[in-house]
Amino acid sequence: MAIIENNTDISDHLAIVELNAAFASQKTAFAADRAPSAATRKARIETMMDMVRAYRHSIHDALAADFGSHPKGASDLIEMLGILGRAQYALDHLEEWMRPQPRHADPALMGRSEVYIQPQPKGVIGNIVPWNFPFDIALGPMVDMFAAGNRVMIKPSDYTPACAELLKIMIGEYFPADLAYVAVGGLDLARAFSKLPLDHLLYTGSPNVGREIMAAAASNLTPVTLELGGKCPTVMTSGSVTRENVDTVIGTKIIKNGQMCISVDHVYVPREDVAAFTDHARAFMAEVVPDYAKTSECTGIISDRHLARLSGMLDEVANLASVVTFEENAATDPETRRMPMHLVIDPPADTAVMTEEIFGPIMPVIPYDSLADVIDRINAGERPLAVYVFSENENQIAQVLDETTTGGAAVNLCAIQGGLPSLGFGGTGSSGMGRHHGEDGFREFSNPRGVVVKKGDVNVDLFWSPYDKAARLVEETMSAPVLG
Repeated sequence: MAIIENNTDISDHLAIVELNAAFASQKTAFAADRAPSAATRKARIETMMDMVRAYRHSIHDALAADFGSHPKGASDLIEMLGILGRAQYALDHLEEWMRPQPRHADPALMGRSEVYIQPQPKGVIGNIVPWNFPFDIALGPMVDMFAAGNRVMIKPSDYTPACAELLKIMIGEYFPADLAYVAVGGLDLARAFSKLPLDHLLYTGSPNVGREIMAAAASNLTPVTLELGGKCPTVMTSGSVTRENVDTVIGTKIIKNGQMCISVDHVYVPREDVAAFTDHARAFMAEVVPDYAKTSECTGIISDRHLARLSGMLDEVANLASVVTFEENAATDPETRRMPMHLVIDPPADTAVMTEEIFGPIMPVIPYDSLADVIDRINAGERPLAVYVFSENENQIAQVLDETTTGGAAVNLCAIQGGLPSLGFGGTGSSGMGRHHGEDGFREFSNPRGVVVKKGDVNVDLFWSPYDKAARLVEETMSAPVLG
């Protein structure tokens, strides 16, 4: 997801000392309360909701400070309402999720015994948060972690220092440190955080750092959930290049100005429809977001370094492909780091826009002649976090969904699968492992303990010596026909 890694200029010694103390206090607190009630868990989630509402305007200001420019509407919808939606969904379903799940047991062996899965809290869970959604990815998973009965430690990105400091203030005001804690610092702190003997660790970021996080966690056998992004493709099929569908693609791309792990990275368009796609995109930008990069509706690129990386991508393809912009005298404002939207038509396969996750307002448009060829190209790369397909043809939709492997997918939509509280969110392969959101998040951060409770007579003595008493059962089972 986040291409840029932590800044190493921050001194982390004191922060690491405080981190270790907070971790020790959370372990002690969990040992004293290993099975918080549904009422306790709900109260924690409700407190989170109160906190988000109380700090609404401060969240606006922190996001604007870190990004240079950040629409208040996007702050409300994505960074706050998304959290509140997840929280309310958890409140509505928590008792159901917490119930033991019955499992079958052969009555000939186990009689009337009860067999079930009991979800129990894991303990202390860490969350290393990326810079692109500093509140949503800090507090959204915290809903799932609280629902599962855990204690939570958060490490925000130092590329969003205003948001990180605000998170620390917010959580420090509303929660004791032995329940929820925010560790603010740089690379050394991040490394120390990932080496803690946590009971589970969630990391959202790049695959390269994900490997380091997983290796560090492995020393403690800490289970990990990794959300790692990737180059999410969109496939426009023949007849699908309509104004409505192109609006969906471009509208999704400009959320956070492309700085979103499930954004459209590139789009495959039937060769004969490339001009129509470009025309529809131009019409959308002119009518819906005129002078986009000159307005407060445009989110700033997170840092000068990231902006330089994106500019370098455009410089590389300037003489190798057609680059389309939608604004007169389109230029990036260095103060706010607002960068205009660009289409890159048919760039060479070895250029950075085709080999790296873009994470910005640049979208390659790739002409194609055969849907099978598109699927082959998708499968030749790393497994992406999502794939999007636009079609009214059920066979074409099934072809794309059945013949690709991705973390998520959407049909005639983009990215919405990452915003539904009922739908587990995560990757596969290089785009990650594990899921959070809703019941999937509750299960991810719970220990599914298998339990057997003896009721009535059981025949477990068959497994004790001497074993000749089970001989007839063994022979009958071995010689029985297989029944499908």
